[in-house]
Amino acid sequence: MLPVELWEKISFAHRELEPCTLSDPSVQPHSLLLCSPSTAFPAQSFLIHPDSIPSDRTQSSLSVPKSSHRPGSMYLKCGFYIALLAVAVGVYLLPSPIDPEPFTFDKPPPTLVGSLAINRKLQQGRRIFYGQLKGPESFTTDTEGNLYTGTVDGKLWVIRGEQLFFITQMGQNVPECGTPEYEPICGRPHGIRMAPDGYLIVADSYFGLYRVQPHTGEKSLLISNEAGLDQIPFRFLNGLEVSKNGTIYFTDSSSKWGRRHHRYEVLETNHLGRLLQYDPVTQKAKSLLDKLYMANGIALSPEEDFILVAETSICRIVRYWLTGTKAGMKEVFVDNLPGYPDNIRLSSVGTYRVGMSTTRFPGHFTPFLDAIAPYPVLKRLIVKVTPLSLYSILLRKHGLFLEVGEDGEVLASYHDPDGSVTWAISDVFEHKENLYIGNTDLPFLVVLPQLE
Repeated sequence: MLPVELWEKISFAHRELEPCTLSDPSVQPHSLLLCSPSTAFPAQSFLIHPDSIPSDRTQSSLSVPKSSHRPGSMYLKCGFYIALLAVAVGVYLLPSPIDPEPFTFDKPPPTLVGSLAINRKLQQGRRIFYGQLKGPESFTTDTEGNLYTGTVDGKLWVIRGEQLFFITQMGQNVPECGTPEYEPICGRPHGIRMAPDGYLIVADSYFGLYRVQPHTGEKSLLISNEAGLDQIPFRFLNGLEVSKNGTIYFTDSSSKWGRRHHRYEVLETNHLGRLLQYDPVTQKAKSLLDKLYMANGIALSPEEDFILVAETSICRIVRYWLTGTKAGMKEVFVDNLPGYPDNIRLSSVGTYRVGMSTTRFPGHFTPFLDAIAPYPVLKRLIVKVTPLSLYSILLRKHGLFLEVGEDGEVLASYHDPDGSVTWAISDVFEHKENLYIGNTDLPFLVVLPQLE
């Protein structure tokens, strides 16, 4: 080991040390000879044998220490943080297309047991008219057994036996029909029912309420979206029902958002929906209920003493009494559904079948829409940074419809867990021995044999 004094001398003069000529032949070739021209150590030289220097001290004592400070790296980090801050401020200042309200679900989603237990009953169905019918939303039939439906491209169709026939176009018939951008031009028939006089009644989301001759396709506008009611234009006509005497009931899901922006309506959880009534004799409409959360599908009771209304964005169905001692009153029929209800159809045995456009299942985490519902600021931010086209990709492909009793109890559920046959179910219509399963925008219709 070197004496301490020698280490101090080397450390003091290391910046002045220079190699010296080996004048002494006795010096070993692997020795290190350092000379110091420093005035403090004139003409001194130090002969250091490598074996006498610890390896961990060689670098620190004999080499010039390098600075760890790199100005370029510091500037790069600062630039990154400044850019990140600028993006955050820009997103914050960017106006949001929605103005959401806080909403809190009273209960977590129901557990999938008993009548809600997952099964594969829907997988017994089969797809028909693949590529010909895109988004067959709702159905009705005539006395001859023909089946009618409307699709996302603005067209009305009739199915006679195994054949499909075009009836009419609700708006303009252009090649771009079927895309969201052209829905306001091409039209979008949602609710469709057969009136007692044999004419079709159609609620077109963009144009209004129509009466259509099923054989010729001739259309008569009963009330337009632009005219609306009570100085409030219709923006999203949706559910439809016709009573035995011809009275028409229909819903306007929102006075703010059109159908192609319906996901904004769900995220906002506002209450701008209405249940409306149209009298074909007086040709007058009136509002029965307002402040509904995305009023959607409707169904009259067998006695037509009440009507059910799906409030899609908060996963419940309400009952509105039309006659009797409760006439004019609204009450919750079924709440905390395991999905977002669409159309409601009365079955031949007096139960109600409810299509679920999207599921809402329990899991390790709170369902996404449940979790963000109380936080308007978070919902505004999500809409700012997420393109509307991506929402469909995020939806779970789980087909589901429910059968609900007259007291609001869920009696049975029909599942397609992996969406191998269908999902995004809009309507479940009983016709002969089959159930016709509609959807919002898939390119097919599903036929399911009635199950015991």
